[in-house]
Amino acid sequence: MSKRETYEQRTEELIMPIIEQNQFELVDVEYVKEGGTWYLRAYIDKPGGITVDDCEVVSRALSDLLDKHDFIEDAYVLEVSSPGLGRPLKKEKDFARSIGEEVDVRTFRAISHQKEFTGILRDYDKEKIVLEMEDQELLEIARADIALIRLSFDF
Repeated sequence: MSKRETYEQRTEELIMPIIEQNQFELVDVEYVKEGGTWYLRAYIDKPGGITVDDCEVVSRALSDLLDKHDFIEDAYVLEVSSPGLGRPLKKEKDFARSIGEEVDVRTFRAISHQKEFTGILRDYDKEKIVLEMEDQELLEIARADIALIRLSFDF
């Protein structure tokens, strides 16, 4: 397991009791380097949406636990936020909840000369997803080929 994966997993273990106590949902934890700075991000949600106060409650409690356990070697910035409108689908429950919803998919390699698709998520399993395209045609995309899949949103 990589250092990044270890940090994400340990952070998830620390945050889960806080999440459960507040009846929130943990969407994702990521440890990434951007512009020379490490970020430890926790994305949380709840029915009706997350508020700034909700993020603050989780951030304060998680920060105290991270200071106590002190397992991250590098300096980092802790961020707790909502997953936003373009919420990525990462976990099985995300896919299950999104059946029948419109999603945007970006692939690592071109499929039929394109790398970006929008369609209704009709089915999924560990190997593939099935999109219903605008012309009612079904398109199967291997999960290994998916760089990003998220709920679609229009303004």
